[in-house]
Amino acid sequence: MRAFTNTLSTLAIALVALAFLSTPSLADADHGHPALPAPEHAPIGVMGDHMHEKGEWMLSYRYMHMAMGGNRIGTNGISTADTLNQFMVSPLEMDMGMHMLGTMYGVTDKVTVMAMVGHIKNDMDHVTRMGGEFTTNTKGFGDIKLSAMVSLVKQARHRVHATIGVSMPTGSISKRGAIPINPDAQLPYPMQIGSGTWDILPALTYSGTSDRFYWGAQASAVIRTGTNNRNYSLGNRLQLTAWNMLRLTEAFDAGLRVTYTHWGRIDGADPMLMPMMVQTANPSLQGGDRVDLSLALNYQFQNGALNGHRLAAEIGMPIYQNLNGPQMETDWVLTVGWQKSF
Repeated sequence: MRAFTNTLSTLAIALVALAFLSTPSLADADHGHPALPAPEHAPIGVMGDHMHEKGEWMLSYRYMHMAMGGNRIGTNGISTADTLNQFMVSPLEMDMGMHMLGTMYGVTDKVTVMAMVGHIKNDMDHVTRMGGEFTTNTKGFGDIKLSAMVSLVKQARHRVHATIGVSMPTGSISKRGAIPINPDAQLPYPMQIGSGTWDILPALTYSGTSDRFYWGAQASAVIRTGTNNRNYSLGNRLQLTAWNMLRLTEAFDAGLRVTYTHWGRIDGADPMLMPMMVQTANPSLQGGDRVDLSLALNYQFQNGALNGHRLAAEIGMPIYQNLNGPQMETDWVLTVGWQKSF
């Protein structure tokens, strides 16, 4: 409970700071000005950024692809040869793709509920100290996430809502594959699909709008509870993000988003893994900090059969990484998606 309370306090402080930094016209009061459109959708990579009126539904689909390559200790990149001086095997590259389906429903004008499930596919290339190469692959449905959003502030130009959710441990943490010394080995932590624990998902979100801009900020966390059936729990996560979008036309918007993510080391260890064999099996080499800068594009059809359908894309690249390494570093993250309210 203390960890939960501390995290909520951190979220509240971070939200205020991010809202101040991301708002080009926050000083403008609502009084004496004509009403402006409600804050628009955030970049597609932001989850739970808006609410719905009573009885309104929204369906969404997202595809997210993360590419990783090379290794890093702290803020410094290291060579594969340096990694192989410490371990028998070194990862070379990893690609993670996730298809996400989501739905939102306005229970009342002040409460919106949300559900999301994803199908994940992981591919990781490795090299051994002897020069051999091999690839491991996993895929499957991940953890199901259920959330409720509650409106705290709803004005013409500025809105704030709180989110509390839970992640159910439906994704597998027992994925196996072939490695050089074992044709059916338990695969390391990054290759697993779920967390194996019930996780709490709190967030605070601010959004604002003017005649040509809309902006926002969100502070969110993943708080692990208990230990999974393989005797470990993934590290807690904290994410702070802020965005600013420009209305280029009635249908097309573009903007930038900056995101800070912190994730902790794994607590405990899977007894079937050999942490001295490869870094991805070492629970102490899983945490870190990263700052991403992303370009976001939103397009909403204005008429015809596709009227109201929204297409969006976001491409992000790290501008800072500090990893408990050796650990694989992120190269880029792409998210594309579709949304429709009715």
